[in-house]
Amino acid sequence: MAQISATKGNSRTLINPTEPRLSTFDASGCRIAFFEWGERGQAPLLLIHATGFHARVWDQTIAHLAGSYHIVAVETRGHGRSGKQGPIRNWREPADDIHELLQHLKLAPTLGAGHSMGGHILVQLAARMPTQFTRLVLVDPVIMSPEIYAKQGSWPEGTDHPVARRRNSFESWEAMRDLYQHRKPYSLWQPAVLDHYCRYGVMPKADGTGEELACPPAIEASIYMAAGGTDIHDNVRSVKVPVTVMRAQQRQEGPRDHTDFSASPTWDRLAQEFPQGRDVFLPGLTHFMPMQDPALVAAYIEDR
Repeated sequence: MAQISATKGNSRTLINPTEPRLSTFDASGCRIAFFEWGERGQAPLLLIHATGFHARVWDQTIAHLAGSYHIVAVETRGHGRSGKQGPIRNWREPADDIHELLQHLKLAPTLGAGHSMGGHILVQLAARMPTQFTRLVLVDPVIMSPEIYAKQGSWPEGTDHPVARRRNSFESWEAMRDLYQHRKPYSLWQPAVLDHYCRYGVMPKADGTGEELACPPAIEASIYMAAGGTDIHDNVRSVKVPVTVMRAQQRQEGPRDHTDFSASPTWDRLAQEFPQGRDVFLPGLTHFMPMQDPALVAAYIEDR
């Protein structure tokens, strides 16, 4: 079905009656893409994805929501259909973009859910916009202990994160799915989530020879390298709304494979730092909770 383009101010909307509405917003640092389900007047819900992902990985979680919502699922800079400005030196950069977007959208007080880096960004936003959010659900939000930030800093200058070398060329999104579906952690995901991860996670190559990742590996690597330098514990303590922290299985002691993101990077005492924090420890799940059990994540979003 043909798409209709509508323009208003610095926001451009692509409307397809059979799909969520895709819009772009020109923030001062980057063009930001976001998808919307539902209509204004319904309860607003903001969703922010993890590093290397995109807005449509939330589709299966959305399918399990029982209520009626106006959903805004954002694609952070460097991801999906958003601008590819990079490298990303600090996780405050993507938070700045979404802060501008929320100011533009003027949403009513909002329920927010974020996975991994998306949860980290949500905490920044809630601290900066104290009346914008009613409640937060942080799905393994990669907020580490204060001691780690104090000694770790960012990835050492001049070194190359292994994610920068990940495969970036595929014949098709189906070929990408077929390649990954039997490999961990992808083999642990629900098949429909993996389909959407691959279908919407690639874009046509400029030379027409196939597909490439919508989040370039160099940008994805820069985000991981910036993680240890973005301490937001001052923000954590200032968030007054109820916060649910969902944590996956813990990392084991000893040397870590920096390409293994299955275990939780989240500080086990994080929920205690929020004035209204609740800790939910789920040792049977990996860091990729929304991909493994979207129904469970939907239940916590709705506080069922």
